[in-house]
Amino acid sequence: MPKKTGSKKTVSKKTARPRNAFYAQSGGVTAVINASAAGVIETCRASSRIGKVYAGRHGIVGALTEDLIDTSKESAAAIRALRHTPSGAFGSARYKLKKFEDNPAQYQRLIEVFQAHDIGYFFYNGGGDSADTCLKVSQLADKLGYPIQAIHVPKTVDNDLPITDCCPGFGSVAKYVAVSIREAGFDVASMAKTSTKVFVMEVMGRHAGWIAAAGGLAAEKEGDAPHIILFPEITFDEEKFCARVKKCVEKFGYCAIVVSEGVKNADGKFLSDAGLRDAFGHAQLGGVAPVIAQLIKSKLNYKYHWAVADYLQRAARHIASKVDVEQAYAVGKAAVELALKGHNSVMPTIVRTSQSPYRWKIGMAPLDKVANQEKMLPRDYITADGFHITAKGRRYLSPLIRGEDYPPYRDGLPQYVTLKNAPLKKKLDTPFVL
Repeated sequence: MPKKTGSKKTVSKKTARPRNAFYAQSGGVTAVINASAAGVIETCRASSRIGKVYAGRHGIVGALTEDLIDTSKESAAAIRALRHTPSGAFGSARYKLKKFEDNPAQYQRLIEVFQAHDIGYFFYNGGGDSADTCLKVSQLADKLGYPIQAIHVPKTVDNDLPITDCCPGFGSVAKYVAVSIREAGFDVASMAKTSTKVFVMEVMGRHAGWIAAAGGLAAEKEGDAPHIILFPEITFDEEKFCARVKKCVEKFGYCAIVVSEGVKNADGKFLSDAGLRDAFGHAQLGGVAPVIAQLIKSKLNYKYHWAVADYLQRAARHIASKVDVEQAYAVGKAAVELALKGHNSVMPTIVRTSQSPYRWKIGMAPLDKVANQEKMLPRDYITADGFHITAKGRRYLSPLIRGEDYPPYRDGLPQYVTLKNAPLKKKLDTPFVL
């Protein structure tokens, strides 16, 4: 039975019987989350100490409703193809377990499902809220006497998990954003004399400006797009912003802008707050690009275009970062290896061991230091005026977008795998209402 957070099991590896594993994906998916799934499943299959891997259909919801997928029905080739397939192969969900004291029925249900299918390993692939869920599951042994080893597999395009140097999923989004603003910049520059003078590209990032910062990699010399980056960490100043846009148009002929969805005004309110909340209780943002574009029109009367990268930025497996793909697979593999070593309530991390040349290795962090924590973009990664990235920021970001890892193509289109996702026969008679 697992001990407390981060400790090892006392049971002998030689006498331990094989137990099945549960794997699930949570929150917003990424271009490389399935690479982590491949890492988990392939490593489990290679171990004589782990039986089958059951995936939760739509994350933790699949565990609560006993809607499990038998991944043993998938061929080795299909699991291998997950490495180059975007999105969540087993379905994802935004669902956060309540505190044990507030809803013990959820935890009792998990134990019932785990017992019914002899699940002793829990691998949860997600961000900060998912780390919290994983932490709660890891505590089942102490609270309810059920032996389970819970390992969090890091994933988030927002790059805001603490301790780990970077988060799998971020590097590919960063690459997409940097490439997109560079290409859009060339387009606008060619038309600016008689047409569009301002282009606004909105990217994800509710509280942390990592993705917006990545757009700055496209600007290698003065005049390159983007000319302005708007970060959540920097309070939006309308007067200073408009003055900078005007200066860019007058100097370079046009102005390309990357704006994070989480930009706030002096009152601390999101410029794009739609007044709604998602399943995790976060503000549901309604689109900041049109707000910024309309401001430019009303104050400066420049012709503009705006775009929202939205799901495109996190689904773009065709232009994924090779470094990101390798790290995503590595943390999935490491999660299983940590469990086999007896660890519980931990998360594999990326540790940067060398900047030039860029090198990294796998580390480990306790989940109580990860769950519900956000790593903001450091202020010294942002220029003093608040409109771009510094050399230090560039040094951190640059290695994460390097290399290409193209999926196989046929007839001009990338070929992605769609799994059978064969359902596992239910053993419990009682349904569970979410």
